[in-house]
Amino acid sequence: MNIGQVADRQAIANVLAQHSRGVDRADAGLLADCYHPDGTVDYRFYAGPAPEFATILAGAQKAGPVTLHRTAQMWIETDGDHAASESYVMAYASSAGAGEGGGSTQHLICGRYLDRHERRGGRWRMSHRTYVLDTSVNWAAGPGVHDALPSLGPLDFHMPVGSHGAVDAGIALLAQARAKNAKRGSRTMTHDDRMIDAVISRQQIADLTMAYCRGVDRADAELLASVFHEGAAVVSGAFNGDGKGFAREICALVETSYEQTFHSIANQWIEVEGDGAVGETYVIAVSTSRGEEKTDTLTGGRYVDRFERREGKWGIAERTFVLDWLRSEPSTRDMTGGMYAALDLHGQRGKADPVYSLAHG
Repeated sequence: MNIGQVADRQAIANVLAQHSRGVDRADAGLLADCYHPDGTVDYRFYAGPAPEFATILAGAQKAGPVTLHRTAQMWIETDGDHAASESYVMAYASSAGAGEGGGSTQHLICGRYLDRHERRGGRWRMSHRTYVLDTSVNWAAGPGVHDALPSLGPLDFHMPVGSHGAVDAGIALLAQARAKNAKRGSRTMTHDDRMIDAVISRQQIADLTMAYCRGVDRADAELLASVFHEGAAVVSGAFNGDGKGFAREICALVETSYEQTFHSIANQWIEVEGDGAVGETYVIAVSTSRGEEKTDTLTGGRYVDRFERREGKWGIAERTFVLDWLRSEPSTRDMTGGMYAALDLHGQRGKADPVYSLAHG
């Protein structure tokens, strides 16, 4: 990997982040700008030209409550002017008036974007997107987010609140920030080889952590084992031992004990020093147990890691999972009506999952 490939990945990641902004702000122009003019999408409820999709989706978003799409762990593989990516997305949505007593049903929808990208005229945009639904957690709540905010006494609602279009507080805040930066001007930057190596190393280490999540969720023991160096130590609670043994045992556990797992990682901090590195990565894992009385569990925690570069390849030398919070309740994953009715492309275990055809197709 070279610094140009890292720059390409960052440019593609910005497009992926912009897409989530476009959905949540119900901005058809922002959405359409993420695709090439001949781009296509397959969300199951709509499959066809991306420009039409942007108009339809933005219109639907405007008619409903504000959503939040948290697009994380963007695995991106580049090949010249072409690229493929898998992004985990946790989307919060609310169906107003659908709950008991006229309240809302709130949804945490967990899925993945499988995308193909092209660079044309020096700019990266998407050429095709497929949406994969992995799982969901659903619960009855109050009439809406504004009514559900806690009372702050005299400071009630004196805070920015998300909305659609130009009235969204974030739109104004970004405009102000750009204006302030424009006044500062710019200067020429120079970077030495050590700094460039650290940037590339952080990207390669981030790729390891994303491969870890795919390995667990797809129960791909070979992929999971590949992220650990020989003799690596893992402390996870479910298994404490060497990395290769962890890969074998955790994939067997996932297959036998859970209908599905979904590991979404974010705010990753990585510090590189030569051929060694340390890191802390926050994770939210959503899982559904097998059995007659199934349980949905949300687990929040952190991976605390030590990495080594051996013979030019980064790998995990030590990994410890730190638990911060946990929530379990009767499963709602089998909810199939409403917004879920058309989302019939689901994540699977092993090579049958659509990400493998994306990665190698």
